[in-house]
Amino acid sequence: MAEQAGPISSTEFTPAAGGPDSHTPDPKAPETGHGAGHSGFMTLTVGAIGVVFGDIGTSPLYAMREALSHARSTTNIELSVLGVVSLVLWALTLIVTVKYVIFLMRADNKGEGGTLALMALAQRALGRRSTTIFFLGVVGASLFYGDGMITPAISVMGAIEGLRDAPGLGHAFRPYVLPLSAIILIGLFLVQSHGTQRIATLFGPITAVWFLVLAALGVHHLMTDWSILRAFNPYFGVRFLLENGFIGFVILGSVFLAVTGAEALYADMGHFGKTPIRAAWLVLVFPSLALNYLGQGAMVLDHPAAAADPFWRMVPQAVYWPVLLLATAAAVIASQAVITGAFSMTQQAVQLGLLPRIEIKRTSETQAGQIFVPSVNQLLMFGVLILLLMFGSSTRLASAYGIAVTGSMFVDTLLAFIVLRRIFHWSVPRTLCLVVPLGLLDLVFISSNLLKIPDGAWLPLVFGLTLVIMMWTWSRGAQILTEKARRDSVSLTELIDILRARAPHRVPGAAIFLTSDPDMAPVALMHNLKHNKVLHEKNVILTVRTTETPRVDDADRLTIEAINDDFKRVVVHYGFMESPNLPKALALCRKQGLKFDIMATSFFLGRRSVVPSTHSGMPLWQDKLFIYLMKNAANPTEFFKIPPGRVVELGAQVTV
Repeated sequence: MAEQAGPISSTEFTPAAGGPDSHTPDPKAPETGHGAGHSGFMTLTVGAIGVVFGDIGTSPLYAMREALSHARSTTNIELSVLGVVSLVLWALTLIVTVKYVIFLMRADNKGEGGTLALMALAQRALGRRSTTIFFLGVVGASLFYGDGMITPAISVMGAIEGLRDAPGLGHAFRPYVLPLSAIILIGLFLVQSHGTQRIATLFGPITAVWFLVLAALGVHHLMTDWSILRAFNPYFGVRFLLENGFIGFVILGSVFLAVTGAEALYADMGHFGKTPIRAAWLVLVFPSLALNYLGQGAMVLDHPAAAADPFWRMVPQAVYWPVLLLATAAAVIASQAVITGAFSMTQQAVQLGLLPRIEIKRTSETQAGQIFVPSVNQLLMFGVLILLLMFGSSTRLASAYGIAVTGSMFVDTLLAFIVLRRIFHWSVPRTLCLVVPLGLLDLVFISSNLLKIPDGAWLPLVFGLTLVIMMWTWSRGAQILTEKARRDSVSLTELIDILRARAPHRVPGAAIFLTSDPDMAPVALMHNLKHNKVLHEKNVILTVRTTETPRVDDADRLTIEAINDDFKRVVVHYGFMESPNLPKALALCRKQGLKFDIMATSFFLGRRSVVPSTHSGMPLWQDKLFIYLMKNAANPTEFFKIPPGRVVELGAQVTV
């Protein structure tokens, strides 16, 4: 493993330039996403409808069906329908509108949102690395991946299951629901390597039409029974829960299916901006979802048998096939949004030192967010296919869905407490008045979803736990390795004194030594002096650091310090949403007086061969896991975009 690319070494929590005041979110700052200057407000809003709300937009396919299936055992059908619809409407209002749209979207990290962005913001707010906050971020990120496997499976299958009731050919298609779902999902994963830029241009309009269709279907059935509008009164939801006790508590787990896409609001904030997302939600998405759920409720009040599959029963026969095709397209879009979200989360995790270097390919030369992560794509595809085979229907998948999302949401609430206290400077009573009710709401839904564990909810939890162990092992192992290297190394100041006393042979050209610790002599430099007994005319000690901000301006990219005539110390800063490109960054050195020809420069990398030790700070099994992760990390030459012909690797064996 290259010395400079250790999980902690190239990822240290260091404040970005600008002083402490520069970290405070500015409520008056522009709220458009990256690249907003080239796109109008409407373009961003339509784009947000497609990408941000794809997941929550497919919830009507199965959410009401699952909630009403548990309510069949209740005696008062009218109260059951009113209660379920009321709970769905108020879940959308409290969790999505209040928690995310009004509250959490204010806690942005230089415009970026999501669990890891919030973790970095909370770390910076404390001014130090907190193990608790770090662990919360790891848990939240791991649960996100669990959600990323289930969403494509349940969304696509929920849409394709509409074939079962399709007019004319419905019975003929029933045996092919599972194979068709698998084929569509495999095709979706296979096209990821070509980039999603062109497909994404269609996401917004298609999803916007989908929401309009949802609203129209809802209004169509509302006209038959306006009494369902009573569901806006929370009294019916509360009364339903109180009268049905444990059954009502179980139903909450199904009600939560209606808000499973809420996390995307926050995670995709940096791509579109706060105002476009808020406008899309309040003007189109929320009203359309509310009308559709009300319409499903009105239909079930008039035709109780429709509770078996209220969404597809509400679609008129004349437009069934167009709606089915549109639902399939919406499900694919929802899946695409989760997949690209997993790619972005992986990039952040690598930059923040939670995962080893992973091959990340850019699929667009103009849009920074267009990336493809082959290993994650393969993992998600196999995971989704396994889920399809294991569960076989969206009803059974719904039993496994929700627990990962509720956990991730609860992590957001806990991290937000730190941000409110330290960055927004709220008083303790004021902070608790907001965070405690939201946290209790999260805990209620978590408790309800925990009841699904025997039915399959254990799967995303096991997957998330596996990722937590991997991330914790990678982080802890890197920390041990860094501390050991520091103990065994010579300080750069001591080395310079030694070289002054015993000058080695000098060779022309420049040498760049990548290292995690700019104060210590790099292993590659020591080996070069020991074995080759030469020193270049110009020597640069280069360290790559990841800041707690999503992006770093070119003006703040480099810091250069002249140690003496032979050595210069260079620190390159990257945000956690950026991919390192050292040649491009080093080109900026010319503006600060450090000139060299990169094609006449040698990059020296220290490659460590690590062996397990029973006396390290981790158990032996964890040592072996760390070594396995190191061996499978991406090549640092490719990761840092260094010309391969200019790289010299010098190795050493260490124990961990």
